[in-house]
Amino acid sequence: MSRVSTTARRTGSRPGRPRARLAASYRLRCAWSPSSPITTHSRTACPVFRRWLVFAHGLGLAWILLPPTENRALAWSPCRTARVTSTHSKKRTWPSPQHPTSPAPPCSLLTHLKLCKDFEVDNHIKDFAAKLSLIPSPPPGPLHLIFNMKPLQIVFPSRADPESPLIDLDLHLPLLCFRPEKVLQILTCLLTEQRIVFFSSNWALLPLVAECFLAYLRPLQWQHTFVPVLSHQMLDFVMAPTTFLMGCHLDHFEEVSKEADGLILINIDNGSVTCSTDKDVDVPDIPLLAAQTFIQRVQSLQLHHELDLAHLGTSTDLNEGRTRRRAWQQRLNCQVQQVALHLLFSIFREVKNHLNYEHRVFNSEEFLKTRAPGDQQFYRQVLDTYMFHSFLKARLSGRMDAFAQMDLHMQSEEDRFNGMLASPRRPTIEKMASRKSSPLHIAHRRMVVSMPNLQDITIPELPARNSSLRKVDASECSSGSTVLSVTPKPTYTFKIPEIHFPLVSQCVQAYYSDCVALLSKAMSLLAPDSSVLLARYFYLRGAVHLMHGQLLDALLDFQSLYKTDIRIFPADLVRRMVGSLSGPQRAQAERVPELRRLISEVVDKPGEAPKPDDRVKNFELPRKHMQLDDFVKRVQESGIVKDTSIIHRLFEALTVGHQKQIDPETFKDFYNCWKEAEAEAQEVSLPLSVMEHLDKNECVYKLSSSVKTNHGVGKIAMTQKRLFLLTEGRPGYVEISTFRNIEEVRSTTVAFLLLRIPTLKIKMASKKEVFEANLKTECDLWHLMVKEMWAGKKLADDHKDPQYIQQALTHVLLMDAVVGTLQSSGAVYAASKLSYFDKMKSETHVLLVARPRALCVYPHPRGDFLLELWVTSHTRWVFLVRIPSCQQQISSSWLRGRGICGRLSSGSWSPWQGHQRSAVGNAPTGELCAWSVCHLEPERRPPVPLTVPKTTSETLKHRINPSAGETFPHAVDVLLYTPGHLDPAEKVEDAHPKLWCALNEGKVTVFDASSWTIYQHCFKVGTSKLNCMVMAEQNQVWVGSEDSVIYIINIHSMSCNKQLTDHRSSVTDLVVQNGTPSKVYSCSRDGTILAWNVSTLRVTSRFQLPGGRLSSISLHDGCLWCCTGNSIVVVTSNGLLCQELKISENVGDICTSFLSLQLLPEQEQLWAACAGFNSIYVWSLKDLTQRPQAVHLQDCSEVSCMITVKQQIWVGGTGLSQGKSKGKIYVIDAERKTVEKELVAHMDTVKALCSAEDRYVLSGSGGGEGKIAIWKVE
Repeated sequence: MSRVSTTARRTGSRPGRPRARLAASYRLRCAWSPSSPITTHSRTACPVFRRWLVFAHGLGLAWILLPPTENRALAWSPCRTARVTSTHSKKRTWPSPQHPTSPAPPCSLLTHLKLCKDFEVDNHIKDFAAKLSLIPSPPPGPLHLIFNMKPLQIVFPSRADPESPLIDLDLHLPLLCFRPEKVLQILTCLLTEQRIVFFSSNWALLPLVAECFLAYLRPLQWQHTFVPVLSHQMLDFVMAPTTFLMGCHLDHFEEVSKEADGLILINIDNGSVTCSTDKDVDVPDIPLLAAQTFIQRVQSLQLHHELDLAHLGTSTDLNEGRTRRRAWQQRLNCQVQQVALHLLFSIFREVKNHLNYEHRVFNSEEFLKTRAPGDQQFYRQVLDTYMFHSFLKARLSGRMDAFAQMDLHMQSEEDRFNGMLASPRRPTIEKMASRKSSPLHIAHRRMVVSMPNLQDITIPELPARNSSLRKVDASECSSGSTVLSVTPKPTYTFKIPEIHFPLVSQCVQAYYSDCVALLSKAMSLLAPDSSVLLARYFYLRGAVHLMHGQLLDALLDFQSLYKTDIRIFPADLVRRMVGSLSGPQRAQAERVPELRRLISEVVDKPGEAPKPDDRVKNFELPRKHMQLDDFVKRVQESGIVKDTSIIHRLFEALTVGHQKQIDPETFKDFYNCWKEAEAEAQEVSLPLSVMEHLDKNECVYKLSSSVKTNHGVGKIAMTQKRLFLLTEGRPGYVEISTFRNIEEVRSTTVAFLLLRIPTLKIKMASKKEVFEANLKTECDLWHLMVKEMWAGKKLADDHKDPQYIQQALTHVLLMDAVVGTLQSSGAVYAASKLSYFDKMKSETHVLLVARPRALCVYPHPRGDFLLELWVTSHTRWVFLVRIPSCQQQISSSWLRGRGICGRLSSGSWSPWQGHQRSAVGNAPTGELCAWSVCHLEPERRPPVPLTVPKTTSETLKHRINPSAGETFPHAVDVLLYTPGHLDPAEKVEDAHPKLWCALNEGKVTVFDASSWTIYQHCFKVGTSKLNCMVMAEQNQVWVGSEDSVIYIINIHSMSCNKQLTDHRSSVTDLVVQNGTPSKVYSCSRDGTILAWNVSTLRVTSRFQLPGGRLSSISLHDGCLWCCTGNSIVVVTSNGLLCQELKISENVGDICTSFLSLQLLPEQEQLWAACAGFNSIYVWSLKDLTQRPQAVHLQDCSEVSCMITVKQQIWVGGTGLSQGKSKGKIYVIDAERKTVEKELVAHMDTVKALCSAEDRYVLSGSGGGEGKIAIWKVE
């Protein structure tokens, strides 16, 4: 693969070739140069150019010239593509832009212009364009418009969705013109932003083929100049130094190829791709695996209409033939789009693993190192393009385009499980077994090592790859691939009234009135659940009202889009409309509640502040010293750890004994150690006989060096579940222990000749034999790591929370990186700062005896000293420290600085010549130093969760963390469980039960309740706190928010496209009334209650309760029981007062305001919680005037939520447990009115409770913990 210099490629300079004429012409007429940019006005100022634009619009070639973009490039873009056909003519007279090679009978305006005289042509074109301008453009969605202007029939298609462009092309055209290998070459040129020129002898093919290739790139967007057709007078444009995409007639091929360098010349007629220089342009190959898959899929497509429909009988009906053709083309377009999308997805799917969404950082260097060596040149060029930068912006902004939807659809169970893990990912045993040991894979694994000596690695010879501008051998590609199964989305049409009148004001106004009447009639005939079509009709009717000058009616139609499909709401247009209202019109609009809310939303309410910087930053190592906050940001950007508390402990570890700041060299060493460990984990290859003993989801996180053990020589391996020995010689597997089975871990020494070798001893609960390993210099580190994993496993078992073991793994790997970074005698002590769970575990056990029996120091062969602290005659602590010869006094700070935990209250040391203490045993001869009288007192530990009470442990089933992967935990405000297999329209794989979690700032996370894995990560539902959620009609989830809006989530698409904005205060509760039709009652804090028809989303009744402070409602026996703060009000569904229970009447002395209520019809009981009290009050429904019975909640300080499960009342709140404030749950027997269980649920208050089919209860905690607990119901 030969290269050309960057200067030559960008400027087109080539020595020895005269170009004075073209250069002069270029300087005079280069309209898009930075000094004199072309604008739409300057282009359309020419009458000929204006006529061409109008004429092209009539042909369906509607192209407009857009203003220069941010990189000073011009863009040609289709504004509207209209399919023009004739209802009479059966002879094609002009190549249709939709079917240029098809024998179908489309016609154009030219058929009728031929009969006109020269002076009449302009009038006919103007008349045609004026009539087209009366028709509104259809919004994105399934509704197309049909317009008859005899004898022409024009179809105005709509975009598939707001994130997709309008595509009304035959997308298979490039596949007919080029072989699949050439298509890949052209796509590579586009992705690397080369200077490209298409050539063809057919003018119509130039824009069509170019547009098809740009459609293949979606959702990536071409960011540079696009000129689909260049005339002979504009050929000097190809000398532009910037990136561009242009089209020329084939007659100019030789001239362009000779006069310009560095161009990619694409001949559509013969399907060739060449370059304009003698040497090849530096265009890399597309990734091999993605290319092979693309070729297989393209070869399996049926690209010929006649062959595809050969099995059908010949139709004599012309309209039926056209219908078949359109259906075939629509289906083929979907298949081609999916093939192209799969290609881009396979190329860029792993980009997300190297993105930091909080800080908008992309780690390009690490991404490149994970690519195969043969693909790195391709990625290196693509990563520097404007197109890829725009793609990264869309990923970081969470845009739900086709790429994101495919990513969500292609997620496996393992991907969803990994999304919940806080620990670094490693290859599982299952992946390790399926991994092929090919030369390509071996080189790829070796290249991910992130060390300074990367250039010294020799890459093995790989199979030769073909250059992108040469012939690609497809022999390796099997043809066994099948056609992608793609079902086109159904489309609908609406026929616009014909325009058969003179274009005068009265006729046009009457025409608009007819359009409004037809649209209103079509809306009245829709089924109640056809909200998608209804939204399009609202949009079109609002647009017609706007053109008719009826602004208030247009605003009402646009406001209805909130209830039908908010995605197509024209916010900018509505804002301009409101600004153009006259004084009387504005006053009239303010009197309509819906319009008053709309005006407040789009005008009066300030919009979201734009982000100060939406650039995508590339990760770079720091260049200056970092304080704690900067260090936290840098570590999060690097992708190593996100949890802020863990990074704080890492900061303490790296700054032990130093000033509290991190220098750039230390951070670089730490980063390299971490990446080297990742690379070593990727290189681990276990024999099949060893993998048979491990679970398929286990990962090897750490391997020791080769050591001697009491089971032979080998390497100790650590997974998330166990320790095992990988024996050397004949590879074998020796089980050491699972972390659950460990009873004791000790670091000691064994005598060998005159040396004492550090040894790790592990005692198992199920074995009498103790495992011993002479780990030498690794002993102290492995001692820390094993104890941390052991402690993490115990906490995970006690709290039923697998996140503990994942966090322990993170601590262990950080310890390893810290030791590798510091490489000093105090490195192990520094790493012990990360031994968080071991310290937590130690707090749950009785501390060791504090008074030592002996404290001895003697020389170590390495030049340090071994300090032995004998607690009893059988228990010894060993520390490796360095004691200067000048040290005359041992202080407590000196001890702590060298890893000796405790405080020295008294004692000093002095030289002790020629004696050995009996407690030391066989100490080496020579000078010994000892303390005579010592007293070590334990240090204070940080607050930790204490032992889980027995009742809590027996009732608790599992814990999950909806904030996994976040920088800090989020409060769980609302929980909702939805059963599975309810809706026949739902896919089988998506029909599992789900748990919906409302977090802060409008975030919603969805779990698959059958496996408790994340089904849908956080997506936004507004920006305010969410207060309540219910499921309506098995396919909708209604969410009430603090911003007074009810958001409706579609369960199938996991999207929120509907909003109900009739409340004027925060929505506090929702309740569903099943039946026909189904209803939802909503209440807001100001006392307003609305009844909604679920099918039509219309308010069927509205009433106001006096006093406000409405916090919750319940439905019982056709009446609404409302908790209004100082009273409980019972009203009918129409708002008629039935009964009222006030605090002042019988409970004024025991409570101040009601918080929530629960009704038990079978027991005829009303249970209510009062704010600020530690009791639940029970009334008899037979007589609410009687004084209630109080159920006291022991050690409870606050009640926050309450639900009914079977015959039990579950109350969540805050209370004391073992002297500390915890989130507690009280389970009350409703019949006996006694507390059956007292569960210590969370570290923070219990904020939400919900029931899962009366079998389980789920509780969510506050922001201090942010986890969800799953409890068994008995």
